Amino acid sequence: VNDCVLDEVLPLTDAWNIDLKSFNEEGYKDLKGDLESVKNCIVRASQVSHVEITTLVVPGRNDSAKEMEEEAKWIASINPDIPLHITRYFPRWKEKEEPTDIDKLKELEGIAKKYLNHVFLGNI
Repeated sequence: VNDCVLDEVLPLTDAWNIDLKSFNEEGYKDLKGDLESVKNCIVRASQVSHVEITTLVVPGRNDSAKEMEEEAKWIASINPDIPLHITRYFPRWKEKEEPTDIDKLKELEGIAKKYLNHVFLGNI
């Protein structure tokens, strides 16, 4: 969400669930998005509202331990009490990747829990 829209919406919104689809700029470019804009929205919203973050883990796209560690550290730098939902991917429509391995999700959960107080697995 751009700043001009955030300026109008933030005073009217009590809670957010923001999708953080990747924690690298290349991942966002593939999705025609911008990581810095999403990070800015998370920071600004967390200053005045309840924020939860959801990351859909897609095999081969955003499932590295390094990326999850960077993401969890960054979220914790804002507030370690921000809940993170690590969600299992299933292929739909034109997507062909296999569903996210549950053991991989548990590995990423363990990494995130080193930095965050509230980490949840979804779609398992």
